[in-house]
Amino acid sequence: MAVNFQVLETYHAVEGVRLGITQANVRYKDRDDMVLIELAEGSQVAGVFTLNAFCAAPVQICKQHLKQSAPRYLLINTGNANAGTGKSGITNTIRSCELVAQATGCKLEEVLPFSTGVIGEPLKMSAFEQGVPAALEKLDAGNWSRAAKGIMTTDTLPKGYSKQFEIAGKKAVVTGISKGAGMIMPNMATMLAFIATDAAVSKEILQQWCKELADRSFNRITIDGDTSTNDSCMLIATGKSELSITDANSDEAKALFAELKEAFQNLAHAIVRDGEGATKFVTIKVSGAASSKEALDVAYTVAHSPLVKTAMFASDANWGRILAAVGRSGVQDFNLDLVQIYLDDVQIVKDGGRYDGYNEKDGAAVFALSEFSVRIELGRGDVQEQLWTCDFSHDYVTINANYRS
Repeated sequence: MAVNFQVLETYHAVEGVRLGITQANVRYKDRDDMVLIELAEGSQVAGVFTLNAFCAAPVQICKQHLKQSAPRYLLINTGNANAGTGKSGITNTIRSCELVAQATGCKLEEVLPFSTGVIGEPLKMSAFEQGVPAALEKLDAGNWSRAAKGIMTTDTLPKGYSKQFEIAGKKAVVTGISKGAGMIMPNMATMLAFIATDAAVSKEILQQWCKELADRSFNRITIDGDTSTNDSCMLIATGKSELSITDANSDEAKALFAELKEAFQNLAHAIVRDGEGATKFVTIKVSGAASSKEALDVAYTVAHSPLVKTAMFASDANWGRILAAVGRSGVQDFNLDLVQIYLDDVQIVKDGGRYDGYNEKDGAAVFALSEFSVRIELGRGDVQEQLWTCDFSHDYVTINANYRS
């Protein structure tokens, strides 16, 4: 069950964006598994993608098309990742884009492809031949909620964010959806995210923001430490509102950036809350580091430890597992006497050893919560970082053992 997860009830339409969803039978029967997003002419699109060397065919083609043209359509399928499929995977991806281009009259490079699902299996092109026309017939600005469900794989709940606001008296909207529940680890995770605003933002600023926002959100979450082959996070600005951003340092730009940051982090947290088998939502905070890399190395080592994660699931405040993870994080010239560790506000380690005032009942009470933080102070500098993770339960194994069945 997702941890303190609230399904979004109301999505605000983004002028310049229409979505079509259909049951194409890519892999699943009797469920939506193909989404087509249409963008108005003049829309700007930015993206960040997986750093996995075996990046999927759609990621390769999407990156090429994004450089070549202003996108008009985003084509998303679930159930099949089209990764590890070699040259045929590239051919099938291009063919799926051709089907959209032929049906709409746009250029091939104006179609961005996205896939998520099982790795190593060829795309069933008949699904696209029937699915693309069906999705085009259903294009509608109000289809965000159904699209959030249509991009799910092992997710248990659809993930969405939507907000209307004013900046300097000018109305604007940010609406987005994401998917992901397993194989989650930057850079990036088995996740897809599509976030749109009707504000006008220059392409250069949009790309800069997309990278920075992803680094503060989707690249700060981890469920199991596995970096996927298909991750894509897209930021869209249709330019249909009166709000126009040409100077990233302006007050209006800073205000819009703050709204987008809220959207990105909300959607990223939703992925962790719906992590496969998750029962706990955990914030790992590392402060007093000498560098950002050092802080993140410590945080990820703790977050990825199966022993720490299973202790969290059991509500067993076995703090020695956290201490051991910090110690093997690779920090050079570590002065352990300076390390302090807390569970929420309960100190468990002081000056490198067990805190004399620590009572295990207090630690266990924190671990029993559905949300809590692990704070680690290194005493080496003034850099701090944080990330979000979850526990490992029996269900995580069950879900992934049965994934292809």
